[in-house]
Amino acid sequence: MDTPDAMGSTNYRARCIKLASHSNTRYTKYRQEDTNETFWHEITHAILFEMGHKLATNEEFVEAFSKRLSRAIDSAKF
Repeated sequence: MDTPDAMGSTNYRARCIKLASHSNTRYTKYRQEDTNETFWHEITHAILFEMGHKLATNEEFVEAFSKRLSRAIDSAKF
């Protein structure tokens, strides 16, 4: 990651999401739960961006929504 301690990033032009496996400042491995949540966080940004929605850059909304989405997906039973 280019940003210290960033867990994920989205490149809209390349249509690519990158996820970190560990902290680039503390050199500790991220928990799978945190990696999953980061993935859904970046997906939320990407979907809203693709829709042209004003909430695409609203970090407070994206964080709150993606946490709930990740918990729902992780706890789903089919």
